[in-house]
Amino acid sequence: MKETLIVVGEYLGGKRNMPSYIKDLRALVGHRPLILNSASGALFNQHQQVLLQERTDTGDWGFPGGYLAFGEGFKDALVREFQEDAGLVVQPLQLLQLSDQNHYTYPNGDQVQPINCFYLVKYVSGRLLQQATDETTQLAYFDLDQPPTFFNAQHATMFSVLQQHYL
Repeated sequence: MKETLIVVGEYLGGKRNMPSYIKDLRALVGHRPLILNSASGALFNQHQQVLLQERTDTGDWGFPGGYLAFGEGFKDALVREFQEDAGLVVQPLQLLQLSDQNHYTYPNGDQVQPINCFYLVKYVSGRLLQQATDETTQLAYFDLDQPPTFFNAQHATMFSVLQQHYL
């Protein structure tokens, strides 16, 4: 059973927010495949449910997180992305998985091989988003035995990692 926290709103923008470094690369290479570094996090509530975001680009679910900006480390990117995606400040506690074998094509045609560091995080401060963003339409906590539809195989695998460790 999922515990829905908040409906953030309709998708307000025409494109996903991304670091200017990636925008600059895309301007040069178009939709061609890129290897990009990303960080994602698992935040549990008191009921052992994990926070997920419904994405504006696909309507499917994923973990809060995103791509590193140029010069940024995995943990710093995770903290920044969690604040952008969910409105929360978190602290990375433990690396749960490093994945580097996935490929994904975004709805706009951009192709990536995301190298992702997936962390267990703890809540530090903040409040869940109350307004729409260009990446998040809804935030909800999910039971580990009831996964939603994920936007790509990498996020489904990350959910499986949690199931193996915490079920």
